[in-house]
Amino acid sequence: MFTKRDEKLVEQALKGNKKAWFTLISRYESAMYQYGLRMTGNSHDAADLMQEIFISVFRSLACFKGEGSFKSWLYRIAHCRCVELYRKRRPHADIDDVPDAVSEVPCPEMQLNSDHESRALTQAMQTLSLSQKTVVELKFFGHFTFEEIAQQMDISTNTAKSRLYAALAKLKLELEP
Repeated sequence: MFTKRDEKLVEQALKGNKKAWFTLISRYESAMYQYGLRMTGNSHDAADLMQEIFISVFRSLACFKGEGSFKSWLYRIAHCRCVELYRKRRPHADIDDVPDAVSEVPCPEMQLNSDHESRALTQAMQTLSLSQKTVVELKFFGHFTFEEIAQQMDISTNTAKSRLYAALAKLKLELEP
């Protein structure tokens, strides 16, 4: 089955097509929740962040001009909402909070290992600065190039690279036994 391009769905959603809007949401809700989970470290904040992201996307959908990909535009909004969330809630966040993310791994032993690794990564990511977390998120989970990351964060490509390498070094220290 052929799937509609995001840009076409945006065009239809702007014309009032609710099905197109819900298709866009369903296409990216899991990615945005996972983004929120990795960036905030807990499921409650991740759900709040996801909601704020989609509200912002809905309100500014007419501003999407199609100059870049919808996915890139969405992640830029996600980053802005994440920064806002950090400004509001960061003094109250507890680094020891571990998310209660659910994975769908069929084997219980694999499930346990996967959950442990996911929690360890989420907890290790909480030691990173927001800018380092954002670069890691966009590079490894968003699959963006360094050029796209630099554009989204309004930094140079070399700065994006250096933040990633510094973050990876920090994560390595946190995750090594």
